[in-house]
Amino acid sequence: MQVRQDRLPVARRAGTFAVHSVERVVFTVPDIAPAEAFYTAFGLDVKRAGPRIDLYTHGHSHCWMTVVANGQPKALQYVSLGIFAEDRPAFEAKIQALGIGCGPHPMAMDDSGLWLRSPDGMPMQLLVCDKVSPSCKTPAHPVRIPARQTAAAHARSQCARVFPRWLSHVLLFTPDVARMLGFCDEVLGLRLSDRSGDLVAFMHSPHGSDHHLLAFVKSGGPGLHHTSWDVGSLDEVGEGSEQMRTAGFTEGWGVGRHVLGSNYFYYARDPWGSFAEYSFDIDFVSQTTDWTAGDYAPEDSFYLWGPVVPEWFVANTELPAPSAVEASQAG
Repeated sequence: MQVRQDRLPVARRAGTFAVHSVERVVFTVPDIAPAEAFYTAFGLDVKRAGPRIDLYTHGHSHCWMTVVANGQPKALQYVSLGIFAEDRPAFEAKIQALGIGCGPHPMAMDDSGLWLRSPDGMPMQLLVCDKVSPSCKTPAHPVRIPARQTAAAHARSQCARVFPRWLSHVLLFTPDVARMLGFCDEVLGLRLSDRSGDLVAFMHSPHGSDHHLLAFVKSGGPGLHHTSWDVGSLDEVGEGSEQMRTAGFTEGWGVGRHVLGSNYFYYARDPWGSFAEYSFDIDFVSQTTDWTAGDYAPEDSFYLWGPVVPEWFVANTELPAPSAVEASQAG
């Protein structure tokens, strides 16, 4: 049985205003059919409406992500973040004082809330809504006992489909990691979990969240690197990787284990060069914990164990393609 995040007790840190959840991620792709096929294979509940799909996890009423086809190369449009109703005035005052407010995004699924731009120029929405990020360390699924009692593993023919439980976090490209950390601290109230210099950084909500709710990796410009989806066991990470390869999505990275966050992972590469991650057993930072952030060596920023990182894993496909002259000069 799945643990329902919307049935867990909601926590908040007293006297602290900060975003509490990633409410929704919205991005565009050239054609909606490959998006529908990819996320259906991944195990999400995909609901299509014309040139758009809304992504849910099975048994959960919350829409975590929306993908819209517009005939253009893949591009992150905006990220919506959840806030508590009593914190809205403080957020509104901060946005006005800094002069970073903006109008609703043309593709806004809900044009209410507070709209602002990050230092990278990306629209963000702060929306009063229920907390959908975890409020406690989430348990593993019970170990499946095989029908035959002579082995601990079940047969491949007995593998059930893997269905992620909820969106754990989002990792974004940025040209300036330190600048985004300052913005997330000052404006969004997020706190640093861990970093590796100016290469990559991970931030959590003081209201209780996984080790990272938002994360940033250095690139030539902004964009979406991956969304990460919680599953209930290490077996489900591995079986999810098999599920994607069987469906024809053969490129990915893993199975492995991260140092920063501690979670087990498999990243399935989508048709546009970004990723959807199966994640299990990530560290949790409660609303009563003052997490001590570390600054790690680059070799620790990717993984503890697993296959070698593919060169294309950190490619930002939302950047303009180099011209023939630039490509020849780079070569």
